[in-house]
Amino acid sequence: MNYIILFILWISFCIIHSALITTTFTNFLKRKLGKLFRFYRLFYNFIGMITIIPAIIYSYKIHEAPFITWSGVLILVRYILDLTGLFVFILGFLKYNKSLLIGIQQLKEGSENKSEALCSTGILGLIRHPFYTGTFLILWARDIDITSLITNVILTLYLVVGTLLEERKLILELGEQYIAYQQKVSMFFPIKWLRRKFR
Repeated sequence: MNYIILFILWISFCIIHSALITTTFTNFLKRKLGKLFRFYRLFYNFIGMITIIPAIIYSYKIHEAPFITWSGVLILVRYILDLTGLFVFILGFLKYNKSLLIGIQQLKEGSENKSEALCSTGILGLIRHPFYTGTFLILWARDIDITSLITNVILTLYLVVGTLLEERKLILELGEQYIAYQQKVSMFFPIKWLRRKFR
């Protein structure tokens, strides 16, 4: 029963989080809210926080003894993965427009919640989605019990599907510019960059 509740909490978060950012829903709100739509990003971030918190709290509540542990020399590997994930996440954060992500820029300018201009320098010249790469590394670089396995699988699938949907939206907004970026830069791991370096 605990795992069913956990599953429902995580799936609910994923569905709500995804539904709120779909083009269909945001276009509907634009028509209905008019100028008030500039508050949408703040609302979206707030809903994301209040829907993920119950899932996180419940995950820790039913946490059990792990059946896969990072021990011995693997502890060093775990720390490397954790630090790499954190480093990649920070590098991405430094490249993104923080004001736009939070929703402050929309309030100041009364602008719509569109994606920021395409940036392909720094970490964004190696991978297209550093936030998600960092999340993958941190998620899986920990001891695994049934609770964390369910959580990791759901969030990994959610991030992959969410990324594909996000990229469809970016292609609609940025067109050929983003398609060229996709062809040059890998999604999560710098495979294309490594190929160019070792060719």
